[in-house]
Amino acid sequence: MKSLLFLVLISVCWAEPHPGNSSLEHERIVHIQENGPRLLVVAEQAKIFSHRGGNVTLPCKFYHEHTSTAGSGTHKIRVKWTKLTYDYLKEVDVFVAMGHHKKSYGSYQGRVSLRESSENDASLIITNIMLEDYGRYKCEVIEGLEDDTAVVTLNLEGVVFPYSPRLGRYNLNFHEAQRACVEQDSVIASFDQLYDAWRSGLDWCNAGWLSDGSVQYPITKPREPCGGKNTVPGVRNYGFWDKDKSRYDVFCFTSNFNGESIFFIPPS
Repeated sequence: MKSLLFLVLISVCWAEPHPGNSSLEHERIVHIQENGPRLLVVAEQAKIFSHRGGNVTLPCKFYHEHTSTAGSGTHKIRVKWTKLTYDYLKEVDVFVAMGHHKKSYGSYQGRVSLRESSENDASLIITNIMLEDYGRYKCEVIEGLEDDTAVVTLNLEGVVFPYSPRLGRYNLNFHEAQRACVEQDSVIASFDQLYDAWRSGLDWCNAGWLSDGSVQYPITKPREPCGGKNTVPGVRNYGFWDKDKSRYDVFCFTSNFNGESIFFIPPS
């Protein structure tokens, strides 16, 4: 009986591989298919408009791709809102919520909360809107190892105006330009705000700082001293300059403005 068993083992050990198989083909590849629901985060509107002092809701909802209910996962849901810088390289914390634990950050403290109109509602409510709230916000929902994001832009209705100090034009570095706008109850304008102002008819030949550190100016009526009379209308871009040493004017933005803005075109 022992001899028979020994012969069987020998035959198994010396069994030849199937024709055409290499040593690598003996490795077993296992494919694992995820059957669980995939997390999706959606913003119903990409842009929301408001004004300084108002209240606004930035929409954000999350779903599971293979199920109809939001609470089908086994992990706690974590919702995080951040504000993106103009170049998307940095995120500023705004609000974080996980279960009963909720926290707001910086100037948003006491002004932000989740709407939570349903189990899958992660929309952010911002009250008493400030000029600095303008910009792009990211809604991130995390459940276990899954997460997804959506981006919403908060636009403020207002006015862009050029500013130069009493010393005359081109006397402000970037930091002085920021302070000058604050003194005018405003903030330094973004490119998007200047572009919208140009589309609304703003024409100004003097170059000014913008919030991203660039220097630009809007022209609706091309003329020789402002880039040439044969050029097309648009926002002229001087590029990025040294924020400490370079000196220009500045474009400021304010919202909920009472009164009338009158722009005087300086002699060219």
